[in-house]
Amino acid sequence: MYPTLGDLLGVRLPVGTHATFVALGVLAAVVVFVVEARRRGHTDDRLLVVVTGALVGGALLMRLGTWLQHADLRANASLAEQWAYGNRSVLGGLVGAWLGVHVAKRLCGYRLRTGDLFAPAVALGMAVGRVGCLLSEPRPGGGTNWSFVPEIGFHAATFAVIWWGLRHRPLPPGELFVWWVAAYGVFRLGIEFVRGNEVVWAGLTRPQLFLAVTVPLVLLRIAVRLRSGAYRPRPSATEELVAR
Repeated sequence: MYPTLGDLLGVRLPVGTHATFVALGVLAAVVVFVVEARRRGHTDDRLLVVVTGALVGGALLMRLGTWLQHADLRANASLAEQWAYGNRSVLGGLVGAWLGVHVAKRLCGYRLRTGDLFAPAVALGMAVGRVGCLLSEPRPGGGTNWSFVPEIGFHAATFAVIWWGLRHRPLPPGELFVWWVAAYGVFRLGIEFVRGNEVVWAGLTRPQLFLAVTVPLVLLRIAVRLRSGAYRPRPSATEELVAR
């Protein structure tokens, strides 16, 4: 376990390893977002507000997303204590970022779908950030938590699939992010069994209970869209003229 970069590099450098890789993940995500936005012709300055909303919302719920630990509200920490000392939650951060994007869009009047921009950005950012978890978080009972290795691999693989494959397909706007959420939800449901998190009900952890509700809803949405023909290839303008 390497809590600081000094521990990792063998030098005197009191900088948190986890925080460093999270920052690098955010930077990588922003770069990918900007590159993809330019490729797709999204040049509206209001996108800066949208990205800010995602970052602020993600940061808030990443800290506060694990606040409700007990049914008796008096047994939970105060929001201030949770913010200062509580655990960070990736799922809480994703929900917060999603909410932050929608609030920011409403405030600045931006109406275009941005899921296709966020999908590869979040995938790469998560891959980089999870390296910090691998290096700095202990496994229950001691040692390094190697359960983060397959998660790093998952995010790196999904980024590769999106970046070199799916983003060039004529899909409905925003669908790439929906597909990524579904894939990560299913993956996280399974990997939780070896993460060592606290089992709270019916043999499931808190993240699994959350995902057991949300993942079927996302998959149902995809199934409905598939049934409606939303994913069928659309003819180009030239092909439509020829058909006429």
